[in-house]
Amino acid sequence: MAYTLDTEVGEIMKDDNAMEILEKYAPGVAKNPLIWLAKGMSLKQLLAMPQAKQAGVTEEMVTKVLAEINAQK
Repeated sequence: MAYTLDTEVGEIMKDDNAMEILEKYAPGVAKNPLIWLAKGMSLKQLLAMPQAKQAGVTEEMVTKVLAEINAQK
């Protein structure tokens, strides 16, 4: 099943390949303890958080990463 903006962060975290690609775009994200707090959130919910906006994370960025992850499946 392809990942979408409705996919929960925890689902992506279970996929080693997805995490490897995510690390390429956001080095250190897998080791960041805050990622565990977002585990039950969808990517869409994560994007709506002010912290994501402050970090410059955009829907276009996330969509690009998801496309790469899904292409590897």
